[in-house]
Amino acid sequence: MPIIVRLDVMLAMRKVKSKDLAADIGITEANLSLLKSGKVKGIRFATLEAICERLRCEPGDLLEYQPAEQSGH
Repeated sequence: MPIIVRLDVMLAMRKVKSKDLAADIGITEANLSLLKSGKVKGIRFATLEAICERLRCEPGDLLEYQPAEQSGH
């Protein structure tokens, strides 16, 4: 998938532990782990908003678009 989740980078930059973020925003550590690893198909805007509020960042700090390389070009 061309969307890369950079939540682990932002957690490290803000010196916040995953378990603390999960507790602060009201999701399970398991769900946060899945999100960090990029193994989810989507994220609720309310969850994204809560993460951004807690980590004082923008959605673009957490998500990166990397287009797949096109063959033959």
